Amino acid sequence: MKKIISLLCAALFLVAGLSNVSAQDKQLTAVFSYGTFYQYGIGSYVETYLSFDAWNLNFVKSGDTYQAKVEVIITVSKDDSIELVKKYDLNSPRINSPELDHFNFLDMQRFSVANGLHNLRIQLRDMNSDNAPTIVEQQLALYYTHRRPALSSLMMVASVRPTATENILSRGGYDIEPYVNDFVPEQIKQIDYYYELYNIDNETRDEHLYAVAHVEIQETGRILEATQTIRRIDNDSIIPIFGSIDIAALPSGNYNLVVEIRNKKNELLLFKKLPFFRSNPTAQQQAEALPTNMTFAAKLTDEQELNNYIEALAPIANDAEKRDIYSIIHRPGLEEKQTFMYKFWVRRDPLNADGAWREYKERVDYVNKNFSWPKTKGIQTDRGRVYLQYGPPDYVRDEKNFVSAKYIGGGVNIHQQSSDPYQQAAEIQGPNVNKQGQIFYLPYQLWRYNHIMGDDQNRCFIFWDEFRSGFYKLLHSNAKGEVRDMLWERRLSQGQLPEDMTGEVGEQFNRGH
Repeated sequence: MKKIISLLCAALFLVAGLSNVSAQDKQLTAVFSYGTFYQYGIGSYVETYLSFDAWNLNFVKSGDTYQAKVEVIITVSKDDSIELVKKYDLNSPRINSPELDHFNFLDMQRFSVANGLHNLRIQLRDMNSDNAPTIVEQQLALYYTHRRPALSSLMMVASVRPTATENILSRGGYDIEPYVNDFVPEQIKQIDYYYELYNIDNETRDEHLYAVAHVEIQETGRILEATQTIRRIDNDSIIPIFGSIDIAALPSGNYNLVVEIRNKKNELLLFKKLPFFRSNPTAQQQAEALPTNMTFAAKLTDEQELNNYIEALAPIANDAEKRDIYSIIHRPGLEEKQTFMYKFWVRRDPLNADGAWREYKERVDYVNKNFSWPKTKGIQTDRGRVYLQYGPPDYVRDEKNFVSAKYIGGGVNIHQQSSDPYQQAAEIQGPNVNKQGQIFYLPYQLWRYNHIMGDDQNRCFIFWDEFRSGFYKLLHSNAKGEVRDMLWERRLSQGQLPEDMTGEVGEQFNRGH
């Protein structure tokens, strides 16, 4: 978690007002971040990182040199009860002239905090200024134990060097200086990162595990496979993990650094994400300036086919791109369409636009082959749109003539009745049981996605064949932004199911299968 602490950035958080500010006073600016970790015998602890821009501090002469000084107060509280207070004066490095203040310096603190949800408050004051203090507050959550597998905070690293003298940066024989910013400029060619894995030996007895890392695009969640690294690690109770990812060719944009722990079956056990913004205009210009005739788009020479492929991009396009799509497919111009296609995929995978398109094209071809209907292309159907937008579902249940095995009203399940036939009769004829018994449903498909980008786990879609014609429409979903119909099961059961009751298909939806 990172915040820029500045009296000039009041929109980010609550900042105290100014009083008695002199014309010479500079406005204190710092980048704040923190990490949470665990150590046996000590428990959960927090590290705070403050990176100060010296240019925004007021230096005063001290002997033959100049120095700035900041008062720092760190407070941790819970339920209005103060748990920890750290107050100290932080001195900047000394400089020979106040004109030599174009540098940054780091302050790092480490302290134990009990598990739970806390409030973390940072107060900074330039002691050579009349400016009011700068204050920022945010929640702090820790839930480490000595048994449950977990990952520490994921942090980018500015430098690593062998420890000469033990200090607060020291970990396992190395001094690890964190990179306290989510802005990664063009000059940085690789991301170095560090995190710790705890108690995984309680989860799996595998001799070896795999630490996977990659960069993904924030907007779409698309993994940039060219950035992926995989290394084998030995199973243990605490495992420190260093890594590096080459980002020299990564253009400007918003990304996530993602780390994963997987077992030998490639099953995902744990993961962490760290957002960052990459500024690399040179790579951006080089990618977009590549002549179309040198890209995969040049191979799309059938304009009608290209129109269909561009139309198929709509489910994953943003609003501006959708407007362009529906405009461009209705006017002639092969070269313009090839250029649009290429730039569309460069924005989604700047390192492998060709591969990203080929992967998506497989979805398009599948959808048109399996979901098309007379006079309706597969990409224009509800199932086609969902398949293109979210990918292949993790589970599909396809029912053509489903009959519920449950009696409604009393909630009696014929498969769970007593083996005594007299008791069965009493259950079935009870006062709260609807004598109708079985429920006949129209044909439907239940699709489940284990994970949808930007949403919770286990999201489901119900498609129904309302007229038994073989044409399915989306009836209901619990995914964000999708169609929701509180009476969907009543419609699917042709009104047989009471409005206030969940039937067997509703239970299938709720459990995802």
